Amino acid sequence: KQIVTGMMLFIRIAFCLFLGAQSTSEQNLNQNVFHTASRFKHQRSNQLQVQQPPGNFIQQVKQDFREPLSWRYPEPPAEEEPQFPPNFELKTPAPVESVSAICGENSVRVEAKNDLLGIGKPVLAADVTLGGCPATGEDSEAQVLIFESELHGCGSQLLMSEETFTYVFTLLYTPSPLGNSPIVRGREVSVNIQCHYQRLHDVSSGLLKPTWTPFIESKSSEESLYFCLKLMTDDWKFTHPNPQFLLGDMIKFEASVKQFQHIPLRVIVDSCVATVVPNVDTVPRYTFLGNSGCLFDSQLTGSSSQFLPRSQDDKVQFEVEAFRFDQDNSGMLYITCSLRATAAASAVTSTNKDCSFADGWRESSGNHRVCSCCDMDCGKGSGSDLLRTGRSTWKERTVGPIIVKDRPL
Repeated sequence: KQIVTGMMLFIRIAFCLFLGAQSTSEQNLNQNVFHTASRFKHQRSNQLQVQQPPGNFIQQVKQDFREPLSWRYPEPPAEEEPQFPPNFELKTPAPVESVSAICGENSVRVEAKNDLLGIGKPVLAADVTLGGCPATGEDSEAQVLIFESELHGCGSQLLMSEETFTYVFTLLYTPSPLGNSPIVRGREVSVNIQCHYQRLHDVSSGLLKPTWTPFIESKSSEESLYFCLKLMTDDWKFTHPNPQFLLGDMIKFEASVKQFQHIPLRVIVDSCVATVVPNVDTVPRYTFLGNSGCLFDSQLTGSSSQFLPRSQDDKVQFEVEAFRFDQDNSGMLYITCSLRATAAASAVTSTNKDCSFADGWRESSGNHRVCSCCDMDCGKGSGSDLLRTGRSTWKERTVGPIIVKDRPL
């Protein structure tokens, strides 16, 4: 019994010692955790620092971006306003005398310059033919292509009249594409060459002196008489660079004709039609000038539209007060005028006139009586004094689009 009691006492003492040791270890653990957390918090509050290693190493510190950067992307350059040349004016193309011909008794010799178009660049010899026949030779010194043919060869045509017979050849230039590209820098050119012979002479007599129609004389009317219609600035000195107007502005027009190796000419504005598209056969349209030179607008609307007195025969200037079509918000206009040429020496008549209405009809040259037909039918003018040349003496010319805006209040 005493032995059992002693063992129970020993077990109790050992159990108490075990609990005391466990409590002490837990307190030490809590203290270590507390000290570690405190030290970590203290280091974070002072920001992270890298311990400088021994030697010559440079200490690195994380950069602070709390202050804003002063650098900025540069601003794009300001757009420059376009500048128009003060002396801007459309150039009238000059005729190119690049083809010559010699008509023989039974053959023709044609010479065409390598610079056929007159632009300073030679054309390909393969692109030039005489009625389908290639060049028979080339003069490198004179820089010309040579074509020779019998009068009945190379696609010639024979035209006969009571007194003459004429052999007509066609020199054709068809530009081929440049390299492998789909573009060309030229246009197709067709030149008629005519050899005229008198039927009353013996062709084989040797006394015949055949002539040929010069290149500049056989060209079409568009290439021998150059009609032009353009908008002008308020001082009439320059072509208008920006065709925009306000209601009430005066739109100034100048029509002209240029001639080369021709008698002096006078240009007549037979009619002018305004449309919203470049087609005179559409509606709406407004014929403000017609009847062979009668400016109706001033009579119909009470505007200040008028012809100006002429300073030279081959130019005529007139001004029309800006307008718009009703129910058209675009304010866009196309002006198409029929221009005609007559000899400058011909008289001012009912069909060759420049008439404006201001308390009655007035002709710009002072010959007002020729305007008396403006309220009736003046007939149609013709270039009868020019018809013997075989040229067309009139042409339609269009300017536009012209923009007319409302005047701000």
